[in-house]
Amino acid sequence: MSRLFETRPGDDGLPGPERRLAVLVLVLGTLLAVIDTTMINIALPSIAHDLGVPGSRAVWVVSLFQVVCAAMLLLCASLSELVTRRRLYIAGLGVFSLSALGSALSTSLEMLLVFRALQGLGAAATLSIGPSLYRRIFPSRLLGSAMGLSALVVAGGYASGPTLGGAVLAITDWPWLFALNVPLGLAALVLAWRALPSEPRRKGGFDLQGALWSVAMLACFFLAMDAVGHGDTGWSVVALVIGSLASGWLFFRRQRRASHPLLPLSLFRERRFSLAVIVSGLAFVAQGLTFVALSFLYQQEMGHSPLMTAWLFTPWPLTIMLAGPLSGRLADRINPALLSTSGLVLLLCGLISLSLLESGASVVDSLWRTALCGLGFGLFQAPNNREMMSQVPKARSANASGVMSTVRTVGQSFGVASVGVWLAAELGSVQWSIWVACSACGLAIMASLCRTAPTLSPAIAPSSPSD
Repeated sequence: MSRLFETRPGDDGLPGPERRLAVLVLVLGTLLAVIDTTMINIALPSIAHDLGVPGSRAVWVVSLFQVVCAAMLLLCASLSELVTRRRLYIAGLGVFSLSALGSALSTSLEMLLVFRALQGLGAAATLSIGPSLYRRIFPSRLLGSAMGLSALVVAGGYASGPTLGGAVLAITDWPWLFALNVPLGLAALVLAWRALPSEPRRKGGFDLQGALWSVAMLACFFLAMDAVGHGDTGWSVVALVIGSLASGWLFFRRQRRASHPLLPLSLFRERRFSLAVIVSGLAFVAQGLTFVALSFLYQQEMGHSPLMTAWLFTPWPLTIMLAGPLSGRLADRINPALLSTSGLVLLLCGLISLSLLESGASVVDSLWRTALCGLGFGLFQAPNNREMMSQVPKARSANASGVMSTVRTVGQSFGVASVGVWLAAELGSVQWSIWVACSACGLAIMASLCRTAPTLSPAIAPSSPSD
């Protein structure tokens, strides 16, 4: 870990001591947003009971946060070029913290939902530009290690959220889950003011029309996926899908004409960047689908309790935490495309083993299979993210970061919705749906292999400070 904060002659990025403090800011900001979602899931029954609403309505406490956050990722990434990433990150932490206080003080579901939407906006501001700030803070020679650290933080947040939520609810009421974010968020804000580097703003206008189409496209998509994930496959979902497709067509049409596009389509002219985006989306489809499928498999078909189910999931994020930093470090030395492809192969092996898991399997038999999946995903994620970020000029890092965050969220949501369709259509045991995840992972491997062809896979040299 100490090598992450060493300074060598000719390094770009921040000097070692300043880098350490800036990384602490990014870690805190990411953990606040990631833990919030998984932690609040545990509290939904209590929120429904105390506010006197059905559980189906209380679900919106989580869903609205996720929809707003996902819909605003591209917009926030582009906006950061005008106001600077430093100011946007600080503003995001401020909005998130104050909205957490409002959520803790809410006395009705409607009031709580307003503040949760604002929390989603604050989270979007930090998550959309987090990876690009890692590239700004770390020297180019350590970009893979930085992406490994980012993967470690996200996996740690997902792993600790349910446990932290359960521990808090064991001693106090659900408003304290939101209140905990306030001092941590304000501390991160103060540190961000001190530590995050200043940078010049981009001159020119903002693509407001593109922003509106982007929000409509993503909001309709995530609302549709959320509805499908909860078993709704009616005409409302069809209308949302049509709305998303129509808005998407108008958005991309606008991007070709705008003088300062929200999403510069020139990013996708770099083939390795485009392939990394496709691979990432397919891998997150596989992960999102498997997470939900295993929840039903362990509880409904294997008879495990919710607590035991959570424990059976634990090896997945834990092995990501172990493998992520290692694979990121290796990606600074050898071809990241080869590393991420190897990780996908391990992930596919793990998914196949889960699809063949017998209903009477022992706990140990389940644990090693999820651990194999986590190991594969951990080896894949950091090198692929390094590949994505290193293939664009530094001036476009914020846009690439927004694409990375959006693709991750879209892939996970699509995977979750796929399980909803499977269950609604009564296509058989939910375990069979994991073969769909295997197919998505197989496609990801094929796309990733395209990057390892001799003409496409020279070792990636560190970017120069002038990129």
